Amino acid sequence: MPRSFNDRLAVLPQYLLPKQALTQFAGRLARAKRGDATHALIRRFVARYGVDMDEAANPDITSYASFNDFFTRPLRADARPLAQADYLCPVDGAISQFGAIEQDQIFQAKGHRYSTTALLAGDAALAAQFDHGQFATIYLSPRDYHRIHMPCAGRLQRMVYVPGDLFSVNPTTARGVPGLFARNERVVCLFDTARGSLVLVLVGATIVGSMATAWHGVVNPPRPGQIQRFDYTDQTIELARGAEMGRFLLGSTVVLLWPKGALKFNPDWAPGGPVRMGQAMGKALG
Repeated sequence: MPRSFNDRLAVLPQYLLPKQALTQFAGRLARAKRGDATHALIRRFVARYGVDMDEAANPDITSYASFNDFFTRPLRADARPLAQADYLCPVDGAISQFGAIEQDQIFQAKGHRYSTTALLAGDAALAAQFDHGQFATIYLSPRDYHRIHMPCAGRLQRMVYVPGDLFSVNPTTARGVPGLFARNERVVCLFDTARGSLVLVLVGATIVGSMATAWHGVVNPPRPGQIQRFDYTDQTIELARGAEMGRFLLGSTVVLLWPKGALKFNPDWAPGGPVRMGQAMGKALG
């Protein structure tokens, strides 16, 4: 039986599940401060997913008042050294896909592409800046460090909250749900950098209780059900290379976009390969 059929079959239950209700429940559970019960939940999670607590700035599980506090835990200062590279990997995770944007199309998985315009909430003018540019999609599993950092220095221009579905974003779902990253809830962040525009998209998923940015705080909840746009061009919000720009509360995916001729990817990169925040992602062109 073809793998594509098996993938579509595997994700079929997600169309039927009450994903919004499950996500709201997970968010309440993750925010709850229930002492020993919370610590027991964290211990089970650490054991189930093999989380390396030695990397945490505070490895003491009993010091975390809520699951969210644990999940967004900072790491030791020496846990993620920054490579000598023009562009750094912004997260821990696994490379889903990367490469060229073909006109307005981004490769998701075999047999699936989605449009840059759809990803960017229908902003065709912004999407046009990335025609024939480059993209990278990185999946964060539950065991990964869930803070997101800047691949290069940038000045924030805009942020857009885009409501959407809450499908899982694991590799099987990426192969089985068309246009996954352009249909899920997401937060689009546009930066101006020394080498042109950079877009960093935080993609939500089932039971991802919320997404937050360094300048705004928690973006969702609430979930207003309509696009919300935030303009920062009259402010000076500058983030250094390697600085934290946001975080997920439970695993998800980031998508990065660069204009044509901006970078050449690390030759060691390959779809499915593991990556860590601070590793070399690419070198600047020109």
